[in-house]
Amino acid sequence: MSTKRDYYDILGVGRQASDAELKSAYRKLALQFHPDRNPGDQSAEEKFKEAAEAYEVLRDPRKRQIYDQYGHAGLEGTGFTGFGGFEDIFSNFGSIFEDLFGIRGNRHGTRGRAQRGSDLRYDLRLSFMEAVFGVEKSLEVEKRETCAVCGGTGCEPGTQPETCGQCQGSGQVTRSQGFFTLRTTCPRCRGTGQIINTPCGHCRGVGQVNTMRRVSVKIPAGVDTGSRLRLAGEGEAGSAGGPPGDLYVVIHVEPHDFFKREGRDVICQVPVSMVQATLGGEIKVPTLDGEKPLQIPKGTQFGDVFRFRNAGIPSLRNGDRGDQIIQVLVRTPTSLNRKQENLLRQFADIEAGKLGSKLKNMLKGGGAKAAN
Repeated sequence: MSTKRDYYDILGVGRQASDAELKSAYRKLALQFHPDRNPGDQSAEEKFKEAAEAYEVLRDPRKRQIYDQYGHAGLEGTGFTGFGGFEDIFSNFGSIFEDLFGIRGNRHGTRGRAQRGSDLRYDLRLSFMEAVFGVEKSLEVEKRETCAVCGGTGCEPGTQPETCGQCQGSGQVTRSQGFFTLRTTCPRCRGTGQIINTPCGHCRGVGQVNTMRRVSVKIPAGVDTGSRLRLAGEGEAGSAGGPPGDLYVVIHVEPHDFFKREGRDVICQVPVSMVQATLGGEIKVPTLDGEKPLQIPKGTQFGDVFRFRNAGIPSLRNGDRGDQIIQVLVRTPTSLNRKQENLLRQFADIEAGKLGSKLKNMLKGGGAKAAN
């Protein structure tokens, strides 16, 4: 169960809040808890990150719809995993600060400098057997890529950006607000340090476009729920020539009707009849590799355990397999005909006679002492 607070409660708005109300509520919180205004205040830092995450979700119509229907759990498959820290917020969320009040998202330079692209997350569900033996999957991933027309410059081919005259190419201007002096995004170039007079018609001057890409991933044998695979360079495109981010595939394994996994071992329960348990015999046991014979010894009891060596889950490190553990469940017959009942009564009489003889022998041997 998620421990995150409700996003609407964080921003202090109702669930029917308009975009303007969301923006106003977030602007107030971001200004109040901005790290430049609260140096060293851990509580303010957490509230700042919390508000940023809430606004990031609710401002996006698709994410907001998913969140309204399924809550935090529903966002796991969208690629959004929250923010890890300030640099994560500022590198992925800077344009919102600019839209709201001109505070530059990246506190260490202008947007014109190369920045690595964002990492993406993909939650992949596998069947039990796919996880055991491995599989190759084709994933459809939505991400931002460098515009193929302008090459990421944002300019129409054949044109070049100009240096911003207001910030002289730095992308930032300094201004005072009461007791605070803030470095803010240049309102003219919006932090790029450059002016694009003829924007690219394909990406509208952004330099990146949203695309759907198919990515092939080989799932190794032995993965389990929580396993995470990193596909280097398959995340979103970097800006200003920066490298792309990575794609992290998080594994979720569906349960099996017969097998249960414990580490590298698989456990199963096999029913046998009372007669089989009493007289012994051979039974067929399903394994990960198909049926395999198991010899049941005479007098097998309910809950007795047997083991197939090297028939379990492969190790991710070296491929060595665990064991299959078989627990025997002796089944008591529930519907007998008259002949079967008579035979069981005869058997019971014989067992009672044996027990009586044992008791007599114990008494003759002085098993009981007379009281003084």
